[in-house]
Amino acid sequence: MRIVASVAALALFVGFLALGGWQVQRLAWKTALIAQVDARVHAAPVPAPGPDRWSAITREGDQYRRVVLHGVFRHDQETLVQAVTDLGAGFWVMTPLVEDRGFTVLVNRGFVTPDRRDPAMRADGQVGGPRTVVGLLRISEPKGGFLRANDPAGDRWRSRDVAAIAARRGLTHTAPYFVDADGRANPGGWPRGGLTVIRFPNSHLIYALTWLGMAMLTLVAYGLFWREERRRRP
Repeated sequence: MRIVASVAALALFVGFLALGGWQVQRLAWKTALIAQVDARVHAAPVPAPGPDRWSAITREGDQYRRVVLHGVFRHDQETLVQAVTDLGAGFWVMTPLVEDRGFTVLVNRGFVTPDRRDPAMRADGQVGGPRTVVGLLRISEPKGGFLRANDPAGDRWRSRDVAAIAARRGLTHTAPYFVDADGRANPGGWPRGGLTVIRFPNSHLIYALTWLGMAMLTLVAYGLFWREERRRRP
């Protein structure tokens, strides 16, 4: 019995310590990621990646990078994607922008309420001519939302799936990312940009303390077990 208890206690103690150590490593990684993203968001904008860099774009290396685009919007090809924001439920307005460098980028120009889903209800915001857009580079969101798939054939979108939207609109030479426009006001006030939510859950410290606490409790329980064994077997 003593041998079994000792082996079990040792296995639990080592296992809990390993889990606690892993969470400490995750905490360091998450802290570094948050700092990295914060630096990207507040950095001076750089030109949005062109075709020569598309294959190298990654979520870890490029998500939320502040970029700038110069080109012309194709408002006739805009796509509405369902959204829930601090302003309520409505839609993201995803509009192709033909960049001066010869490729197309989907720009999330911002949020509109359901009563403004028709472009005619926000005509002032359908700006023409050369435009400059500053915003955050975002990675494509393929297939749809949680338990709700996109329906390209029905033109119903729950996520910003760049490839699917580009195919549905017949866009060519389109960047594999999209750009969330910043909060600069559009004429007429709509769409409302600058609503990107940047949130990284970071509970790794709590998890690490929990596992380390379990390791300590294992030692306490083992000590109580041995004390009871000695009492019963002088």
